[in-house]
Amino acid sequence: MKQADIDDQRHRSLPDAQLLVGGQWQAAQSGQTLDVVSPIDGRMLCQMAQAGAVDVDAAVHAARAAFECGPWPRMAPAERKKILHRIADRIEAHHTELAVLGVRDNGTEIAMAWKAEPGSAAGTFRYYAECVDKINGEIAPTPEGTLGLIHKEPVGVVAAIVPWNFPLMIGAWKIAPALAAGNSVVLKPSEDASLALLRLAQLCLDAGLPPGVLNVVTGTGAEAGDALARHMDVDILTFTGSGPVGRLLLKASAESNLKRVYLELGGKSPNIVFDDAVDLAQAAKVSAMGIFRNSGQVCVAGSRLLVQRSVHEELVDRLHKIAASVRVGDPLDVTTEIGAVSSARQLAKNLAAVQAAQEQGARLRVGGGVLQPVAGGSYMAPALFDAVTPDMTLAREEIFGPVLAVMSFDDEDDAVRLANDSNYGLASAVWTGSLSRAHRMVRAIKAGVVHVNTYGGPDITVPLGGVRQSGNGHDKSMHALDKYLDLKTAWIQL
Repeated sequence: MKQADIDDQRHRSLPDAQLLVGGQWQAAQSGQTLDVVSPIDGRMLCQMAQAGAVDVDAAVHAARAAFECGPWPRMAPAERKKILHRIADRIEAHHTELAVLGVRDNGTEIAMAWKAEPGSAAGTFRYYAECVDKINGEIAPTPEGTLGLIHKEPVGVVAAIVPWNFPLMIGAWKIAPALAAGNSVVLKPSEDASLALLRLAQLCLDAGLPPGVLNVVTGTGAEAGDALARHMDVDILTFTGSGPVGRLLLKASAESNLKRVYLELGGKSPNIVFDDAVDLAQAAKVSAMGIFRNSGQVCVAGSRLLVQRSVHEELVDRLHKIAASVRVGDPLDVTTEIGAVSSARQLAKNLAAVQAAQEQGARLRVGGGVLQPVAGGSYMAPALFDAVTPDMTLAREEIFGPVLAVMSFDDEDDAVRLANDSNYGLASAVWTGSLSRAHRMVRAIKAGVVHVNTYGGPDITVPLGGVRQSGNGHDKSMHALDKYLDLKTAWIQL
């Protein structure tokens, strides 16, 4: 990652973005567009096609035709594997372009985007390329004279709706396994970050993915997203985003064709520090970036920090110093530690949450205000709150901003009670020097992911999914393939 290469890409003019339907780039049939505004400096980057229901219908029909009549689901697994590897090759060849394009669109600091976006996406396509020829059926233990076969088949048309915080990474988590299983995909990126995924779609075509196997419709969730969720010819809907939208998608499924809906809905993840943690300085550093990185716009962010009372003040003092000194600035500067908030709208939401927390009695130790390292951009000083109680909104609702709520606990039982006092259950962490305690906490915490003596970092080999109102189903790992495969039984009398 070189600053000169980044600077070479950052000021490039961008063409207006179109829809990808059946292998062809085209405007929305209504001719409507959306302005693409960069959170870095508030400038418009380009315009983007605003898909309506008629465009979504065309994309779904193209996906269905590619599935029913095209070569992709009938292709030898070894051939599908080659194409998925070629997609990964092209992502790697365009690494800087993709990383910078994404940052211009959503404001993530380049140091993080470099790994989490094209770096992760390439690895994800390679992982599922290697899974293609390892999807095996089964032979059931049947009586003599009978043969029971269990076939695994692609489902058909997959609709994927992805968020703006890590569009390439999360998009790849959904696109790659769906394609590996032999399905066709209609992708709906967030209207706040579509550009990198549109570029990825072109790279997929360049790699030899047949037309119609991957289609992209850009536009609003209320129009394009709702049309996908209600379409009678979509078999699977996979979504990462907010709980309220997840509920709308479930309702749309119920009111249409009962398509299967898989939801990853974020959380209010507890990060628990015991007084026997081996290195409090490391715990403070990692915990701070576990909520402040990408301006807190991370679904698994450790937004609730639970600290054992005996080390509470020491840890909060360390966090105060980190929050006060962390460098918030131009996200395309390689020395920046925290970039921009994704939009002026999200910044206003963050600031409202800070104000509400103060009104409810939480103590703001540092940060929480607007910064302006780049004129016209959306930036916020990381906020550290102490004296937070479990009944406060700050302790219960996801903000999706760089706002940390610190709470105290007395013993292990108290920590478990506070950790599980939530409607969510996506991620969590435990800092302890006791192996026995670590295992007890892994069992006791109700969450899909439990980190021990770290926060963040699980790779593609392990699943990501939540419990409670954090959703259902899993992205990543071999388990993600289960969403995109049907089981068909053949019961044969010999």
